[in-house]
Amino acid sequence: MCCVADLSGSWFASPSHRAWLAGEADRIVDFAQRSAHPGGGFAWQDDDGTPLLDRPVELWITTRMVHVLALAHLWGRPGAGPLVDHGLRDLGGRMRDDEYGGWFASVGAAGPVLADKRGYEHAFVILAASSALVAGRDGAADLLADALAVSDRHFWREDDGMVVDVWDRPWTECEPYRGVNANMHTVEAYLAAADATGDGEWQRRALRITERVVHGWARANDWRIPEHFDAGWQPLPEYNADQPGHPFRPYGATIGHALEWSRLCLHVHACLAAAGRNAPGWLVADAAALFAAAARDGWAVDGADGFVYTIARDGTPVVRQRLFWVVCEGIAAAAALHQATGEDRYEALYRQWWDHAARYFIDTDLGSWRHELDPGNRPASTIWQGKPDAYHALQTTLIPRLPPAPTMACAIGRGLLR
Repeated sequence: MCCVADLSGSWFASPSHRAWLAGEADRIVDFAQRSAHPGGGFAWQDDDGTPLLDRPVELWITTRMVHVLALAHLWGRPGAGPLVDHGLRDLGGRMRDDEYGGWFASVGAAGPVLADKRGYEHAFVILAASSALVAGRDGAADLLADALAVSDRHFWREDDGMVVDVWDRPWTECEPYRGVNANMHTVEAYLAAADATGDGEWQRRALRITERVVHGWARANDWRIPEHFDAGWQPLPEYNADQPGHPFRPYGATIGHALEWSRLCLHVHACLAAAGRNAPGWLVADAAALFAAAARDGWAVDGADGFVYTIARDGTPVVRQRLFWVVCEGIAAAAALHQATGEDRYEALYRQWWDHAARYFIDTDLGSWRHELDPGNRPASTIWQGKPDAYHALQTTLIPRLPPAPTMACAIGRGLLR
């Protein structure tokens, strides 16, 4: 007689599963730490982990690596701390614009390559500095104070309750484009900064952004988040229709962002509650609704397992490539929702999506995770080349082992990593 799967032996409660997650976290860091660039910061890595030293050093990679290695240092990984310091030196050195303030988007041996100032990357400066400060690294406190001041002065718009995207180098001209992606990572960064500094203002701003994006736009659009806007925050539904697979500003709605926002709603709720502030109940309800819509619209909708990258306004798949960070965010959101609700359906999806990741994305031969697959789950490189990003995969191994608050660095620093 066949039996229905019994989830009473929960993976979340299993020491063996937690040990597997810990081993995968170390494996990811083993690969990523090889990206340290001899000229400073961290390099883009090829499929086998070779740092591509002829490419510019990009701010988003260096900041993510500082964050990743600060977390590794906090859980007790030898050698991670000095690599955090290596990244901090470049963030305080050639990547920082000493003339106008802020940080260059990318630099080379001769100086800035992309000198504009981007909200997306500046959010990661805040996250990196927050994690490094919790890890007790020299220079992190000054870096965080500087990054928060830049964010407050140039990116945050109190009237909008949102951040803007891109400035020119001297902060004289702001691009008219407004995007949700930079705001999403600013929510994550502001929550981390609030924990690192004790200043609740950053939680207030994180809630304002989340309320406008999720409780406003997503809820009004069948839980499909409009990604692109003009300077007056009017939607631009046809933005990048001619390059739908853009790695940072793709056309349509992005499945991975819906999953990531779902998780962030729960973190905002938990952080506010832990601080004794009002934590609106809609944050948990909206997290569940976003997650359900992303699973409905994104998972195996074209006949093969895996999440499609983007969809149109009516839910039709647009870019069917499978990107590793999307399934990472699905796994992490399922873990967070299971923790928030106790509902078995989230663990069932958590198991299913980890099985998918283990079969197709985790690269046990060359290391780390394959960043892109085609619609048939074969390795591809039309959107992402190489393996430059450890941030999503590492956090996916940590979120199931951490409480929803405080944020990651503080939680690991307090000994809460199971």
